Amino acid sequence: MNLSFFDQFMSPNLLGIPLILIALLFPALLIPTPSNRWIPNRISSLQLWFLHLITKQLMIPLNKTGHKWAIILASLMTLLLTINLLGLLPYTFTPTTQLSMNMALAFPLWLATLLTGLRNQPSISLGHLLPEGTPTPLIPALIMIETTSLLIRPLALGVRLTANLTAGHLLIQLISTATTSLLPILPAVSALTLLILFMLTILEVAVAMIQAYVFVLLLSLYLQENI
Repeated sequence: MNLSFFDQFMSPNLLGIPLILIALLFPALLIPTPSNRWIPNRISSLQLWFLHLITKQLMIPLNKTGHKWAIILASLMTLLLTINLLGLLPYTFTPTTQLSMNMALAFPLWLATLLTGLRNQPSISLGHLLPEGTPTPLIPALIMIETTSLLIRPLALGVRLTANLTAGHLLIQLISTATTSLLPILPAVSALTLLILFMLTILEVAVAMIQAYVFVLLLSLYLQENI
């Protein structure tokens, strides 16, 4: 039984072929394609309003130079949001519960922000490793601490997203299993667990949206330090 709880986090395969690529591309197929009409329909208007809202929120911490990253950050936010929300549906696979995928998203983008800073303003970027006014005996220790803090950022991004989504999916499965098991024995307790399951599902929808936003927002903050 304990092993079955974690089967949902295994990458799906069909005849030995991994289907995670389909799980990544399918959410993008559900996004409506913008039309060339002067007067768009309600779905297109809602989509444009949502993308504008996301882009505006992500660009607030950045100066004008960082606005070049608007398309990348908004696209990443949309991808994570759709994957996280669709992963809450029954009999679906959530690719963002895989640490390898989250690290594949976090590490290259973090490295791009770091290289951008080293190319445009190397002295300021390296200056973050040593706070101003540091006593001389503490300089080596602080450089090592700040370097470790800098290098652990992509790992923190990936682990945060993976841990939150994995914990939520496990809680939903545990409570739903308890609801079905208690139904023939204690119907009143089963109804209570069903109410808890409903509230937890609403919470997980909020967590799926918040974690996608936090992931991209932290990347924008890392970018702001290097531009």
